[in-house]
Amino acid sequence: MNAKQRLIAIARGDEPADLLLTNARVINVFSGEVIPDCAIAISGAHVAGVGDYADGKEILDLGGAHVAPGLIDAHMHMESSMVPPPEFARLAVPHGTTHVVIDPHEIANVLGVEGVRYMLRAAKGLPLSIHVMVPSCVPATHMETAGAVLGVEEIQSLLAEEGVLGLAEMMNFPGVIHGVPEVLAKVDAGLAGSRVDGHAPGLTGKALQAYVSAGISTDHESSTRNEALEKLRAGMMVLIREGSAAKNLETLLPLVTDGNKHRFCFCTDDRHPGDVLREGHIDHVVRKAISLGLSPVAAIQIATLFPANHFGLRDAGAIAPGRRADLIVLDDLHSFEIRQVYQGGRLVAEGGKYLFDTAATVPEQTANTVHLPEGFSEDSFAIPADPVPERIRVIGMQRHQLTTDELIEAPCVEEGRLVVDLDRDLLKLAVIERHRGTGNIGLAFIHGFGLKRGALASTVGHDSHNLTVLGTNDRDMYVAAKALGESRGGQAVACDGKVLALMPLPIAGLMSDQPAEVLVTQQQALLDAYRTLGSPVEDPFMTLSFMPLAVIPKLKLTDMGLVDVEKFELVPLAADAE
Repeated sequence: MNAKQRLIAIARGDEPADLLLTNARVINVFSGEVIPDCAIAISGAHVAGVGDYADGKEILDLGGAHVAPGLIDAHMHMESSMVPPPEFARLAVPHGTTHVVIDPHEIANVLGVEGVRYMLRAAKGLPLSIHVMVPSCVPATHMETAGAVLGVEEIQSLLAEEGVLGLAEMMNFPGVIHGVPEVLAKVDAGLAGSRVDGHAPGLTGKALQAYVSAGISTDHESSTRNEALEKLRAGMMVLIREGSAAKNLETLLPLVTDGNKHRFCFCTDDRHPGDVLREGHIDHVVRKAISLGLSPVAAIQIATLFPANHFGLRDAGAIAPGRRADLIVLDDLHSFEIRQVYQGGRLVAEGGKYLFDTAATVPEQTANTVHLPEGFSEDSFAIPADPVPERIRVIGMQRHQLTTDELIEAPCVEEGRLVVDLDRDLLKLAVIERHRGTGNIGLAFIHGFGLKRGALASTVGHDSHNLTVLGTNDRDMYVAAKALGESRGGQAVACDGKVLALMPLPIAGLMSDQPAEVLVTQQQALLDAYRTLGSPVEDPFMTLSFMPLAVIPKLKLTDMGLVDVEKFELVPLAADAE
């Protein structure tokens, strides 16, 4: 009897289940019901049947606990957790996550095809199903220097890899809207493979219609209710994002109704490891949605069946015959505290503890990817004022949002150089190209951080992940950046010419090779050091990482200079230069 025949025999009741979970309240995501007094018969990695079953090789009485499908993150960048897949699984699986749809865009911008394949290799054999969407925009724009280029040929080769679902978020929405041939060729390659995710912040009207008409089916960038509603009406699957930086759940959740809930999924996009340890992963989003008034069953559907349906995960997202036995056991739906997690019929987490050994699965490290410019020094951060501009463009940082404003300010000039103005919170921002040794350094000013002393530096800088430095003076900016060159990447805080705290990220300058607890301790030391610098911003490094993101309005900085995202062009620092 082969595995399929045995599964069917167990479903008929003619053979004992390998594992029988009895006395369960099953969340049926198809009918929207909670079905009491159920038994779940499991054959190997799959559910054979749900209902009146009594015979099993191993029988576990759940005592009336609720059982729901394993949770699915519909869109995330795992590199933003700063740990590789085996360590991320150790973090997320105890929180009920059994499937994630990842866009390895970050490591692809550093290492290209090999970066994506690194993530695929690292995902094998884990108690977490990691589904890859091929990065569509490497580099994201022509106005920055990435470590690699993924063209149509590279994308097609990756789409053929096992574990790949389609094309990841198409951030070059102007290229789609204007029908740029090479951009549409990528979209068509993704559609031939399966599906294409979207990325269209603030897009509306006919431009949105044009974007969707190309075949792009999701969007996770809605920050207002009207924006999400327009995308919903255009036929997009709206991914409600609740991550560490961008938090859109509270704003968008009132759109969800019984009639349209199947057009929504939950995602985190970017989630810090400390936040996963303290609050959770998708379970945190579900809990928050329930606390905001969404019914627990609807929240579970949005976190399970609906993303499984959209991404073609035919054996995931539900507790039903033939589906994978990816299950979570909960005592109470409203508190949504997870007692046990089963993945493929195996108990992989219990009481918040991970039961799977990842020691043999940690992949090899990548080569050093941080190369500072030749002759790099404190003077590398100087901005000559020749001639002195009357007004300058300043990036206006917004808390808890990825968007920024374009501010026009009078410059502060000392000894022929443009300098920071602490009284007006005009700090210096630099983006240093670290991949190819071009020597490019983009320099500008930013408002909103409130830093009073010192500097921050990070090799996590979306999307090209060059070295981003924020500071009140050139000396500390140099010290922080130099420390990251020596540590093969990471994040640093410097003040008075000394490094106060350092978190190395030697895997592509994006991920740690240490256990998550060590990483979180290092991250806490960074935050403690940062808080001595006088800034009120809660999550400075996550916020800093989006300042080079030249695909989200309005004003951003890359290694090539200031970018007006709405115009999709480089603009001068001097506002009176037009």
